[in-house]
Amino acid sequence: MNLRSKIVVGALTGVLGMTGALVSWFEGRSLVAYLDPVGIPTLCEGVTKGVKLGDRATHEQCDELLQRELLIALNAVDRQVRVPLPDTRRAALGSFVYNVGESQFASSTLLRLLNAGDARGSCAQLSRWIYAGGKQLAGLVNRRAAERELCEVGL
Repeated sequence: MNLRSKIVVGALTGVLGMTGALVSWFEGRSLVAYLDPVGIPTLCEGVTKGVKLGDRATHEQCDELLQRELLIALNAVDRQVRVPLPDTRRAALGSFVYNVGESQFASSTLLRLLNAGDARGSCAQLSRWIYAGGKQLAGLVNRRAAERELCEVGL
């Protein structure tokens, strides 16, 4: 199943489903902790909090971690955004926050533009977040393009 199909299926379960489709597509799942491209121990679908190399998880544990982390990211979007959001934009921003964290989102030009009513300019900012450890990563380029496409639905 391609990403677009996963998002359509995710849309049937709402924002959480769309966000989860994006995150799992780009993060992938690892049951054994590994170092991400910038050297951070990572497990399941990009979970880093409290992870140490050598940690292991079951599929069920990863499912629970994913749900918990998705809700954290979506709650962060809800706390920071002061304008109404369509579900697609909220899902795109949830995926973004899942990846970069609330503090980066809170201090971003992306959020400032969004809260100022410039949704198009805000969505365009996603394309700037393609670097990790000072290096442009193809995975982030692809992820941000997908997030931006979802963010711009209806504009």
